[in-house]
Amino acid sequence: MSSSSPKRAARLLAAIALSAATVLASPALSAREASAPAESEPLQPADSLEGNFLSAYIAGASRDTSAAATFYREAVKADPRNKELLERAFVSFLADGAMPEAFRAAERILARDPNNGLANLTLGVRELRLKRYQSARGFLSKGNRGRAADLTATLLSAWSFAGARDAQKAGEALDKLRGERAFNIFRDYHAGLIAAFLGNGAEADRRLKAAYEAERNTLRLVDAFGRNEARRGRPDAALAAYEAFDGVVPRHPIVRDAIARLKADKPLDPIVTDVQQGAAEVLYGLGAAGNNQGDELPAVIYLRLALHLDPEHALALVTLGDVFERLKRIDRANEIFARVPKSSPIYANAEMQMGVNMEQMGRSEEATRHLERLIGERPDDVDAIIALGNVLRSRKLYAEAADVYTRAIDKIGTPDRSHWTLFYFRGSALERAKQWPKAEADLQKALELVPESQANGRAQVLNYLGYSWVDMGTNIEEAFKLLKRAVELSPRDGMIIDSLGWGYYRLGRYEDAVRELERAVELKPGDPVVNDHLGDAYWRVGRRLEARFQWQHARDSNPEPEELTKIVRKLEGGLEEDPKPASAETAPAAEPTTATEPPKNGG
Repeated sequence: MSSSSPKRAARLLAAIALSAATVLASPALSAREASAPAESEPLQPADSLEGNFLSAYIAGASRDTSAAATFYREAVKADPRNKELLERAFVSFLADGAMPEAFRAAERILARDPNNGLANLTLGVRELRLKRYQSARGFLSKGNRGRAADLTATLLSAWSFAGARDAQKAGEALDKLRGERAFNIFRDYHAGLIAAFLGNGAEADRRLKAAYEAERNTLRLVDAFGRNEARRGRPDAALAAYEAFDGVVPRHPIVRDAIARLKADKPLDPIVTDVQQGAAEVLYGLGAAGNNQGDELPAVIYLRLALHLDPEHALALVTLGDVFERLKRIDRANEIFARVPKSSPIYANAEMQMGVNMEQMGRSEEATRHLERLIGERPDDVDAIIALGNVLRSRKLYAEAADVYTRAIDKIGTPDRSHWTLFYFRGSALERAKQWPKAEADLQKALELVPESQANGRAQVLNYLGYSWVDMGTNIEEAFKLLKRAVELSPRDGMIIDSLGWGYYRLGRYEDAVRELERAVELKPGDPVVNDHLGDAYWRVGRRLEARFQWQHARDSNPEPEELTKIVRKLEGGLEEDPKPASAETAPAAEPTTATEPPKNGG
């Protein structure tokens, strides 16, 4: 803040107590609570230092990286000597991808604090981009140390040695990484990439195989191993690796593309062809790991740095878009997805997600046009057709969605296990469209196709089919088998436990229903359907006050309009006379209750 008011500035900073690490991650506002504007509006800086600082704080709490950078930029102009303010601005510039400003801020920070780890990393990345490898190592060797910092600096330093064609020093740097399994995998993966880049085929074989055998279900390790095997004249081994992964994660576009190229005897390019791509791969891997762990700010910064080194790194772009989606910054996510190169196998997936996001932002006509255009460009792409069906289903145009899913089913011919979701989607759309016989057939087909290894997916199909049967009072015994198996496969899913509880309710076993529905509410406390069901069960066992409380909660939790009418009616007059249980003579035997506490965490 201005030199004329340092005390006022200090008081303001102390009052806010916002560290640089919380520019995007304020605990005061969760990602689910942050709003996502349909259209970005030009930002107008505040007239005062305090106004810009507080605006930046609010923008950061809302996960709006662009606004945070804009307001911090103005605040730093007003008080260029304030260290804490500069550090916050620096982080916001990185998160927003404003790299020239981030570099200038890093230089200013290091002039005061030569050991600032993030500033040293940032300038090290800049030097790698400029191929000034010795200078890069100088920055990477400094900074506050820690396990993550050591991993990052060591891997990037190894790539700087590779840039100098010094294989021995690159290997010596990497061999410092020992102990933790994750470190060993990173070490072998990048040692293999560096060896391949420097032309040491035998070392590349050894290292990439070691990384692959340590973790066979990680896409990047499978892809690097497969590409190396193919380029080393072992296409059968490459194909086996890709097909094994496809059995676990079906129909990933990168894997499908590699399999198609191998079967057509076409070459597979290496993942890395220069030092900048190799260093970007380091930062992408760390960003992807942070994203998987829910650490949004470190993930965004790593991914931004990766994209500075390799602006067309398709997986880094898609991962960064995913982070912004989770932060409810849907507009920013689409800006990122639009940068995915058309030559990438995941280009179509990025385009599909853009269409889905347009729908979420209320731009329905644009979403439809976008997806129809994509289908026109790729008429045989079943996933693009499915994306359009999903958009229509989200609009509750169930019959229309089912027709679109049928277009996709007609394209695939004989379905395989990877197509279970297509029948599940069409079955759910047909059920909502009141076409139950067709819906039942699709759900049973989905259950036939979904692999046992995909526990969550199988639980969803079991739940939908079992719940539908119970709700209609048919196939009760079989329905309970399905629902109990669904709970076994997904014991922390409140909606699935709700289905089992509602099944007991429909059978007139109200005490059992209360037990299961109370568990479901603990896992899904804000869901209107689950609260409504528990209210009904409480009423039937004579707990009338608690029943009204649950109905009130359901009413206030944004239920569907037709359900809201029913809830209001129950609040006014309670439930009607106890109905006849559905097929009670086929009900499964009662199960003993246990004294164990149900889960106490929202799933």
